[in-house]
Amino acid sequence: MSVLSDKWIRKMSKEQDMISPFEEKQVRGKSISYGLSSFGYDARVSNEFKIFTNVNSEIVDPKNFKPTNFVTKNIYECIIPPNSFVLARTVEKFKIPNDVLVICLGKSTYARCGIIVNVTPLEPGWEGYVTLEFSNTTPLPAKIYANEGVAQFIFLKGNEKPEVTYADRNGKYMGQTGVTLPKV
Repeated sequence: MSVLSDKWIRKMSKEQDMISPFEEKQVRGKSISYGLSSFGYDARVSNEFKIFTNVNSEIVDPKNFKPTNFVTKNIYECIIPPNSFVLARTVEKFKIPNDVLVICLGKSTYARCGIIVNVTPLEPGWEGYVTLEFSNTTPLPAKIYANEGVAQFIFLKGNEKPEVTYADRNGKYMGQTGVTLPKV
């Protein structure tokens, strides 16, 4: 398995619409950086956030997750309550080739503030907007900025196409468009 370079990511994004919209270089300025890097792609978070709330004093159950556990907001600065979390999605839509696995790591700017970004691997053949989870590990409120970089996606080429891709098995999160809650 090899890590794929900026040249490969650019080529696949132009020829096969692997990442859309696609930024060909790192965009910095006053934003947390996003766009193409040497061996990955720094994706942005959209302005759609689902902020976890415990107002109903419910149990968090992945087999019976209630949408009422969240408050949905479309905002450009999201405040994560202390020791809580938020779900969001990428600005970019991804279309993963059948012989590639993608791993996501949170950006150090957020990690150094106690904000952890979690995403499960993007499997071969998966496509859609990526649901992101932000955990605020601090005892203070923490801020996330929409339309700025939040996580780096690293593309790994497998030695061959798997027998069954995510698309082949009709994976439950295939083609998600918005922030997607847990499914069984």
